[in-house]
Amino acid sequence: MFKNVSIIGDGAMGTVMAMLLAERGIRVRIWGHDAKQLAQIATARENSLFLPGHKIPPAVQFQPDDRQILQDAHLLVSAIPCQYIRQIWLRLKPHLPPGLPIVSVTKGIENDTLMRPTQIIADVLGTDTPTAVLSGPTIADELARRLPATACVASSDQVLASAIQQTFSTDWFRIYTNKDIIGVELAGACKNVIAIAAGIIDGIGAGNNAKAALLSRGLAEITRLGLACGARPETFAGLAGLGDLVTTCISPLGRNRSLGERIGQGQTLEQALAATRSVVEGVSTCRSVVALATKAQVEMPITFAVYQVLFEKKPVKQAIQELMCRQLKPE
Repeated sequence: MFKNVSIIGDGAMGTVMAMLLAERGIRVRIWGHDAKQLAQIATARENSLFLPGHKIPPAVQFQPDDRQILQDAHLLVSAIPCQYIRQIWLRLKPHLPPGLPIVSVTKGIENDTLMRPTQIIADVLGTDTPTAVLSGPTIADELARRLPATACVASSDQVLASAIQQTFSTDWFRIYTNKDIIGVELAGACKNVIAIAAGIIDGIGAGNNAKAALLSRGLAEITRLGLACGARPETFAGLAGLGDLVTTCISPLGRNRSLGERIGQGQTLEQALAATRSVVEGVSTCRSVVALATKAQVEMPITFAVYQVLFEKKPVKQAIQELMCRQLKPE
């Protein structure tokens, strides 16, 4: 169990992880790339931009200094939006003590390199940096309210995974260990694209039958991509796969589902993004997943349809009709 944890990133997930750890009596500090924004959160004791309505315990400390946030830490939590991971860790790299383990809670795939979060971290900091990923059905607002939740921590180092499991587990947040980093990260990234599609279905009022079909067929294409990239099939039936997919597609708090709903109601991508206060990972991730599927020669019709709606301005009804009229085949 780690007694001194530093959170890199002051968004919703970084904030709620800090709140959880502080409740466990762990010394926890939050760092943000914008010192002014971090100071506002520290003064208000509330992250009004990303996690409004939840007071941050006095035990949570804030540290804007790049060097100080890394000193004396036993574990780092990387809670940075995927497309910014590289530049943030390049910034912090000169101050990073060797061998300090990092657990990522980010869900996405980098656009230019098609790397997963832990791959980006290894690319910047070196492959000898101990890494893990914590993922699952974890809506930040529900965690902040201490509602029962589960997640899994995946790492090639099971000693590290077990230590993280012990650090984050509470009587309302249960953590399982896993060895499949590839599957856990790919599932967490791809489900955000399917969640945009689920929101579109909500926005046009297509009904629950359509949404159930979307989730099941969406999971099938996520699994195909995962297997092509070396993941284990059982991962996609677990918390990081099916569990996270269901939560993201049904929760009214989900940013990706909400953006899709606005598009289904007739907004453009630009209008839908403007109405969202924080980063909607599924938008940028959609580009990466399409590129990765094309490279791996994996069929992902729902993901490709979302891409066409978002970036090629294909009408929603046309995209749905084309999906429904694809060649008939066995399930």
